[in-house]
Amino acid sequence: MFRRRNAATEDAPAEPTADEVKAAAARGAVTAGKGRPTPKRNEAERRRRYQLAPEDRKAAAKQTRGRDRAERVRKTEAMRRGEEWALPAKDKGPVRALARDYVDSKRRLSEFYMYGLVVLLFLLFLHSPVIQTILPVVLIVMVLIMAGEGFWIGSRVAKLANERYPGQSTRGIKMYSGMRALQIRQLRFPKPRVKPGAQV
Repeated sequence: MFRRRNAATEDAPAEPTADEVKAAAARGAVTAGKGRPTPKRNEAERRRRYQLAPEDRKAAAKQTRGRDRAERVRKTEAMRRGEEWALPAKDKGPVRALARDYVDSKRRLSEFYMYGLVVLLFLLFLHSPVIQTILPVVLIVMVLIMAGEGFWIGSRVAKLANERYPGQSTRGIKMYSGMRALQIRQLRFPKPRVKPGAQV
């Protein structure tokens, strides 16, 4: 009888220790659900790209070019709208955004400067002594007006920037504002987000 009891005791599984119970619970927490550790987001995206990529090299290259083209188009449209993440370094920051809004909020003589240059270029081909005499004077007057207006706009923007964004760098903001004022409104980049007459 003692032999049978000893044999039954040897065949019975040993009770797990406290450390083994904790280790089993930790493994169960990690492998719950899918039975394997959950991959990180970047690893999952990389695996998905590899799975979606075609085996043919030409098809894969074509797919990559199409994806890059779509990304460039998306970024260009975001730049046109003035979204901060897509802007180049020279256009980023609240001070530059303020300069663009201030320039775009009013119609100015500066934005018609390019139209005036086209007219002057056309008049150069007219062999008229009167026109040839007047053109240099008109050109000098236009340059003086553009320079004066650009200086006034830049000074005003710098003053506003110091009032609204103290501590922010205003380096180069006067030139930035003046050059934007010289551009035709429809060709400005990023495109204007305020209409003429808006309060800035």
